[in-house]
Order: sequence, then C-alpha cells, then structure tokens
Amino acid sequence: MDEPLRRLVAEHAATGRLPGRAAVEECRAIGESAAVRGVPLRVLVDDALAAADGTAAPALRRLVAALMDGYEAAQHAALRSEEAARKEFVDDLLQGRAERLAERAEHFGLRLAESYVVAVASGMKDGDQDRIERDLVARFGSHNILVAGREALLVCVSPATLPAAVGEFTHHVRARFAPGWRVAVGRAQRGPGGVVASFREAERALELAGRLGLAASVVKAADLLVFPVLLRDRAAIEDLVNSVLSPLLGARGGHEPLLETLAAVFAVHGNQAAAARRLGVSTRTVTYRLERIRRLTGFSPDEPTQRFTLETAVLGARLLDWPPS
Repeated sequence: MDEPLRRLVAEHAATGRLPGRAAVEECRAIGESAAVRGVPLRVLVDDALAAADGTAAPALRRLVAALMDGYEAAQHAALRSEEAARKEFVDDLLQGRAERLAERAEHFGLRLAESYVVAVASGMKDGDQDRIERDLVARFGSHNILVAGREALLVCVSPATLPAAVGEFTHHVRARFAPGWRVAVGRAQRGPGGVVASFREAERALELAGRLGLAASVVKAADLLVFPVLLRDRAAIEDLVNSVLSPLLGARGGHEPLLETLAAVFAVHGNQAAAARRLGVSTRTVTYRLERIRRLTGFSPDEPTQRFTLETAVLGARLLDWPPS
C-alpha cells in the first residue's frame, strides 16, 4: 500500500473526521499515480478498507470516492492521449509520412511488412465510427483491424490475409450508415507505401463511382482500372466523346434522354425490358430511342464493336461532365 494512503485513511478512521479538501485532493492524486503505475483499482480499495479496519464509514467513503475519481481521471487522460496518438498515426500512415511508422505501427498491432487492403466508406454519421470499430475489434482483434475517420470517410485497414474483414466492415456500414452510403475497396498492397496506395485507390474508386453514377453500393478499385487509363489521355477521350456523341446534341427533345437510355441499357447488359424498368418508360420507348441513336450517330448498341465504342463514349462523357454547360 502507498504510505500516504495508509496515513490518510488511518488518520481519518481514528478520529472519525470527514476529510477536508486538501485530504480529498491528496487522495485523488494518489489514485492518479496508481493508475499511471498500473496498480489495479481493486488493490487500492482493498488497501484502503484494510487500513480503516471497518471504522469511520463516512470518512472512508469520501476518501475511497476521491481515490477512484483520481484513478478514473488518469485512465480517461490516458485514453484521450491514446486516441490522439492513434489519429496522428493514421493521418501519417495514409499520407505516407514515413517518420517512425513501423515502430508506431507495432504499438497499434500492425505489421507493416505484410500486405494490407484499405476500404473507405462515405455517408458516415456521428457515432458510427466508434460503434463499427468496437464491433470489428471484438471479432478480429485490435492487432488485425485499424478503423479511423478521415474527413467525411470511414477508413478500414486490414491484412490481405483476412478478406472477411472487408465484408464485415461493409456489413456494419450497410446497417448503420444513412441511405446513399458507398464502400470502395483498394487492392492489396505491401508495406507502408502499399497502405497509402490502397487508400488512394479506394478514394479514387469512390470518386469515380459517383461521377459515373454507378448503382453499386460496393465498388472495387480493381474493377475500375480502365477509367484512370482513359483519363490519362484526356485529349483522346474528349475526341471520342465529341466524335461519337455530338450528333445527339441536336436531337429533338434534347440529348439527355438518349444518353440516359444508353447508360441504362449498358447497365443491364443490353436487356431493353430491364432498361425500361430502370427508366420508368415502356420497352417500346427504349427501342425507339436506340433506333434514333443509331440513325444520329451511326453506332448501334446491338453490334459488339459499336456497342463498346458507344459505352466507352458514354462513360467518358460522365467522367468529363460532357457536354459543358
């Protein structure tokens, strides 16, 4: 037992006097010190009760309450410090700031020599992060999962050898996020630089899915690799879009219904009845619009090569926000 604690408790147990502010503050400080040194709270309370020898209950209650207040205050301070360190580490990790990353990663249970997958989710509300992190850590362990909020996104870093983690992350996002949520998953990459690369891929996939108007709630960066390739040669994609789709700009009723029809048809792999349901029109209307597109552009969605050209042009138009307003 701490000698100061023995003295405090014994003194007030012997006299029956309630401890004053100075004694309470001293006891609180003893509790804080014990928490920092890792002394279990139960041990402190047992020692205090033993020193009192069952006498002077009111005085003892006040001293024990102060002892526990100090102990809990130190624990809360340690938690806040840990949360701040964790947030700083995540920011440094995802931005590729390499200072002592491996050493700091060990503190959080990450072995950065392995391959990791980063998933990001949009649509987070207050409180979502803590609940989802708690659930994932309970299932996979804190050494396997790193969950953190970054701006408006929730980020999940998990080993590539633990594919179930991404599925579980998505499950909790689906259950807790507001409608309109989306999860994007980067490719598995090795080392600290790989975590950064996977995170940036996932961010980019999230952005592309929004710009392309994709219906899927879960998108994989590996499935969207063609689009960054297209955008690297902006002049070529602009030329394709203008050459193929410009004839639609003068269509009676505007170009929008025709582009929407093409996008809907491509989304359901050419099934005109399904496209009509997506658009809320009749199948006959879809057939009529596709014929108009063929006459205006010279490209038919029914011919494989021409369909690929049309689909690429439609996706390029979305990527470029074509036509300019």
